Amino acid sequence: MRKNLKEARQKAGMTQKQVAEYLGITEQHYQRIEYGTTIGKIALWDKLEDLFNVHQRVLREIHHDKAIHQEIHQE
Repeated sequence: MRKNLKEARQKAGMTQKQVAEYLGITEQHYQRIEYGTTIGKIALWDKLEDLFNVHQRVLREIHHDKAIHQEIHQE
């Protein structure tokens, strides 16, 4: 999960759908970016950096949820 990205979006008062529309991508694509299952193109990160005024390196950080991590390794 990209916790910093999610928090920046929520702080801006935006939904995933609104961010996706701003970026010109589907909501599902944005959800995969926010969840950390896809990286997304650099141009998208440039737009996110401008939108949220947070460096994209910070936005791209992935924070591993312990429950998810344990679930993956138990399978």
